Amino acid sequence: MADAVFADQGAAKPRPGAITLARHGEPALSRKVRFSGRRYGEWWALYEEGGLRPGQTPPQSLLALGRRAEVIIASTRRRSIETARAVAGDRAFAQDALFIEAPLPPPPWPAWIKMSPKLWGFFARFWWWFFNHHAGQESRAEAEVRAGEAADLLISLSENGQEVLILAHGFFNTMVGIALKKRGLRQTVDEGFKYWCVKRFERP
Repeated sequence: MADAVFADQGAAKPRPGAITLARHGEPALSRKVRFSGRRYGEWWALYEEGGLRPGQTPPQSLLALGRRAEVIIASTRRRSIETARAVAGDRAFAQDALFIEAPLPPPPWPAWIKMSPKLWGFFARFWWWFFNHHAGQESRAEAEVRAGEAADLLISLSENGQEVLILAHGFFNTMVGIALKKRGLRQTVDEGFKYWCVKRFERP
């Protein structure tokens, strides 16, 4: 009996599973427009509510990750949920608001300045990140705390060898990735910021 107890105590702990952060597919809302900062704020609100452009297919590599993952989580945004359905198929997945995108309030610039959503998004993120312009929404410091909480959750979910797949948002995924690296994980895949792209993290 004692030998069995010592054998159990000496059993090797499973290697933690990999954590993959994937960006959602392409949203249906067109970016081929130009408008003021105020109108960009309205456009972003619609973007946050909307789903994916019809007719898309996830990359085979992402579908393979979906089949392999023991844990799949989407944010609570529609575009993230629809991405998870496309990747997970009939498999169940969780939804967690912890993984929603960081806000993008436009800088308070004159109405005569008109740009595309892509440019507004760049400047809004720059002002949010470097000048703490959050317009009463989540600040950078608050988002960094949330990213740390997300990283801790993912590490705990992967601790017993489970592969974890998150289907969420480009910039917040990056913030979570920074938090994972601060906690000792190594980034082994980085496909950039395109739709459907992934960032993968593993223990050294």
